[in-house]
Amino acid sequence: MKKILFIILPLVLFFAPAFALDTTDNDGIETSISAVSITVSGNTVRVSGTNGEDIEVFNLTGTKVTTIKTDNTGKTFTVNLPKGCYLLKIGKVVRKISIR
Repeated sequence: MKKILFIILPLVLFFAPAFALDTTDNDGIETSISAVSITVSGNTVRVSGTNGEDIEVFNLTGTKVTTIKTDNTGKTFTVNLPKGCYLLKIGKVVRKISIR
């Protein structure tokens, strides 16, 4: 009986990670490299490559701070926000910025 356990236990432990793999499909993941460019200098933010999508600004707790309309080429804007880290969402692209 002990020999069987010594044979089965290593086999179970060897194949257990294969059963724990995530089997969800990856249709919602964007794999292409985005052409969105974000530059921050002080409280001035320059965004290019937005393709007319709106820019949403979130604080780190997930609260939407503001929404900024853009044109096809991008936009330069000044944010009147306290110093800290914020998230910019442009379509499916999300980037972290730091206001100093």
